[in-house]
Amino acid sequence: MTTPASPLLSKFAADQAGADQKSAKDLLGALIQPSQYVGEVISLGYTQALVQIHDHYRKKVGGIPPLGFLVATRVDPDQPISYQEEDASVILLRVLDAAPLHNEQEAIRTRGETAQRVSGEPTKHWDSPEVMDATTAHLLSFAGISCRVIGTFYLDRPVDGDGKALGPLTVRFGSDISNYYPNRGLKVFKPNAAALERIVNFRPVDAPGGTPVGVGTVRYASTHRSFQGIGDVPVEVVPENLLGQKTAVFGITRIGKSNTTKIILKSTYDLRFRKENPRRIGQIVFDVAGEYANENVQDKDSRGKNSAIKNVWRTHPDGQKADVVTYGTSPHPNDPDRRLMLINFYREEHLQTGKEVINDVLLEEAARYLSNFRQVTFGEPPDPKKDFGAKVRYDRRVVVYRALLAKAGFQYASDLRPAVKGLFSQDLIAALADNDGNEKSENKGDYGTAAGILGSANITWESLAIALEHLRTFIHDSKSTYGQFNRDYMEEREKKGEPAEPWHDPDLDRLLGMFEYPNGAKLIGNARPMHTHTTTGDYAEMVYKDLKEGRLVIVDQSGGEEAVNRASADRIMEYVFRKNFSDFRSGRQPPHILLYVEEAHNLLPSGKEDDLTNIWVRTAKEGAKCNIGLVYATQEVSSIQKNILANTTNWFVGHLNNEDEMRELKKYHDFADFAQSILRAQDIGFVRVKTQSNPYIVSTQIQRFEVEGV
Repeated sequence: MTTPASPLLSKFAADQAGADQKSAKDLLGALIQPSQYVGEVISLGYTQALVQIHDHYRKKVGGIPPLGFLVATRVDPDQPISYQEEDASVILLRVLDAAPLHNEQEAIRTRGETAQRVSGEPTKHWDSPEVMDATTAHLLSFAGISCRVIGTFYLDRPVDGDGKALGPLTVRFGSDISNYYPNRGLKVFKPNAAALERIVNFRPVDAPGGTPVGVGTVRYASTHRSFQGIGDVPVEVVPENLLGQKTAVFGITRIGKSNTTKIILKSTYDLRFRKENPRRIGQIVFDVAGEYANENVQDKDSRGKNSAIKNVWRTHPDGQKADVVTYGTSPHPNDPDRRLMLINFYREEHLQTGKEVINDVLLEEAARYLSNFRQVTFGEPPDPKKDFGAKVRYDRRVVVYRALLAKAGFQYASDLRPAVKGLFSQDLIAALADNDGNEKSENKGDYGTAAGILGSANITWESLAIALEHLRTFIHDSKSTYGQFNRDYMEEREKKGEPAEPWHDPDLDRLLGMFEYPNGAKLIGNARPMHTHTTTGDYAEMVYKDLKEGRLVIVDQSGGEEAVNRASADRIMEYVFRKNFSDFRSGRQPPHILLYVEEAHNLLPSGKEDDLTNIWVRTAKEGAKCNIGLVYATQEVSSIQKNILANTTNWFVGHLNNEDEMRELKKYHDFADFAQSILRAQDIGFVRVKTQSNPYIVSTQIQRFEVEGV
């Protein structure tokens, strides 16, 4: 016998059901407006739908543009909604193109015959009332459109393991449909401005948290008419979506990539001004064209507004000028506070840093002697006091390297003199000066010159470079006395119980090899713009300090050589990645840092490269776990390395002008739906946006970045 429910429990259940129905009506009903009715779904699949529309309703709602959003449902927003019923859902559709209905051929025949009757009459159209009867006109007003099934809005309530409700009903979105009935009709509506705002800014309950900020307004097509009622619908993004993620900004030149990047940058900068949980995020822009670090003509409009990103601090009353710092390899007349991005290649603590910069400058050079040179490192012996021989070898390599820098034209401080005492033994100098022993060598005169220089008490960097060039020849000359000197040297080491190593260790030989080729010093000289003989600091360390403190760092690369720019950017990236990754490995929370790369094809590896050790590829693949995000802007999707593209989370895609690029883009998300729009629409700032917390692409007109009163 069943125990009857108590009246109190029955009333509670009834009250709960009533509350749920009201909540469901408010939540789902907000997406549906009966006055926005446009037609019927007459064919539905798991991925596509065929919708029948009528000209009367299409005109009433302001038209149905391509790629616009529609909603299909059996829900009546004026009636109570039981959220657990299967029909209590709203399917989101995207308009793709016109599609034939069952009577398409008959409709074409009727239109054609009627058009023939008005041919040659400029004031009459084939659909004029005096030409076509009302019944026929009504029947021909039906048309079909094909739509992409984007997903389903439905209602659910979070529950615990026992099924107990943990909160109110919430709208959820699934990127598909769970079932369909081909013989069950669905009404189709075009969302009005309020409903459209909910749709384009919808974020799942489990999406990354954060306060959304506006970046533009909805725009479906190049033909953007105000009566369609969507021009003022704001589109928002969550700045936190950028943190630790990869963000792509694509589009041809002068189509608004830089402005889009500035809007993204500002949204992240403004996190410091939030009332709840303010955050200072370090951001760094590698500014290839100098358009971020310097005010220029394109940053000003007729209203006197200035869009130079260096003035972003002026966009908020609490902004501080110190929040933005600029770096460059040379001074700028309009930027007196610029920090020069230079290091002293001669200083002991910067030897390896400078060598890494030179390595990057030489990266594209394939000559064997240059490859050998890149292998040289400057790490001091672990215990120089105990291993005096290792210390002498290290000091010898250092003085040879500094002489190479001097030969390459690197300016040195006046008090920096070659310290060669104890590095070139008297036995070696004697072997160089032995005219009788070197009699058979055609270079014996050069060896004598080298002996005189190395034995001098007043040696200069220039004369030392000459001596080292001759020393390299002496070591590899089978007719010189070096062979005998070296055998005696190794025998002496054996007598002392030391390894029988030759006098010229491999790294010394690699360094001396640079003196043999005139082009060696010349190529090294390409790194001179990054050297100064007056500074004592490391610019990479200074940049990282600014980033940790949440500043916007702009690196002006507009005045440097391409190889030097790449080397400096790689140097900064290596330092930032190494420091943050060290924090990650040590269990500390690395600071959030966001990198911006304009004209990304100049710095990022190309789409044809598959070097997974490249610092930019490593950052793209591993940066998320150590809180490094990357925003890259370029004209061609195909120019970006595939591993970076595969790890890109956020997309801002403007106009691309060829099918090859579209083929690459179609591999990601559902950009294939937008292929023709992206190829044809050349409007500045017209962008298709897909972010981490947005489940679908939204066509957007990005707002202009402006700074009032600058």
